[in-house]
Amino acid sequence: MRPFPLLLLAGLCSVAGATAPADDAAAVARLRIEPGDDGYLAWADNLLAGPIEVRLDVAGAAPFASQPLLPARAGVPAAGSTLVARLQAPAGREGWLRLRLRGVPGSSNARPRDVAYGLPLAVAQACIDQGFEGEFSHRDAENRHALDFAVPEGTPVLAARGGVVMQIQDRFRGHGLDRARDAGRANYIRILHDDGSMALYAHLAEGGVLVDIGQRVETGQRIGLSGNTGYSTAPHLHFAVQVNRGMQLETIPFRMPSAQPGPGAVASGTAQATASSRGDGSTSSRHCGSLSSMPTERR
Repeated sequence: MRPFPLLLLAGLCSVAGATAPADDAAAVARLRIEPGDDGYLAWADNLLAGPIEVRLDVAGAAPFASQPLLPARAGVPAAGSTLVARLQAPAGREGWLRLRLRGVPGSSNARPRDVAYGLPLAVAQACIDQGFEGEFSHRDAENRHALDFAVPEGTPVLAARGGVVMQIQDRFRGHGLDRARDAGRANYIRILHDDGSMALYAHLAEGGVLVDIGQRVETGQRIGLSGNTGYSTAPHLHFAVQVNRGMQLETIPFRMPSAQPGPGAVASGTAQATASSRGDGSTSSRHCGSLSSMPTERR
């Protein structure tokens, strides 16, 4: 029996909070199809220097036999490959099969530890323009526990915790408030920690990544330069700690003793970076110094 032809519809990448366009440069995983007995083998290739999870399903087609049944999920080790499913050719039938692969950085087995993070900037005092639960853009799961530091473009960005550089992007320039055009055009660095959590440093300058994928960095090491790229109204650094929770990136609270709110700004979260302005623990985003009164970041 001749195997039925396949049409790969899309290999989708998941992205980090403030970033990640769905293009080859930001791809998390690649779907690879190989012929097998009476069908095909569907492999997921991990393009990152850290673990990911993938989900394979069929788009716009009738159900068909596979082992395991689709949709199927699998974990893929750093720079490795995993057989996600064996696709069986339907008897007496030919046609197109549209497959869709989605990848998310990180492993659901991550067990974050309570550690103190260092200040991610080489400055004496950083102004927090938007804190945990900031009403402008820190309301969704990927950004809820994030800090926006208002700093001039080109400010050295430091590793707040040691780890391995898992993913980078630094080819974008410019910023704006056109969601469709700008939301995925922020430069960033994703660093994997030894407990499976991941730090995201976003809105970096064009060419502002100073580390390589797979490189190990130490706390306080210079890793990049801040910028004003993507969906942003003013220069700032977006910092968050994320974990993969069932194919969904979520931010988690963290301690950063050296992070203190600057004039006119409020931060919330744990005791060291937290002083809530409202009874419900949420915060408002306000301008710092000469920044515009508009929020530094919107989505």
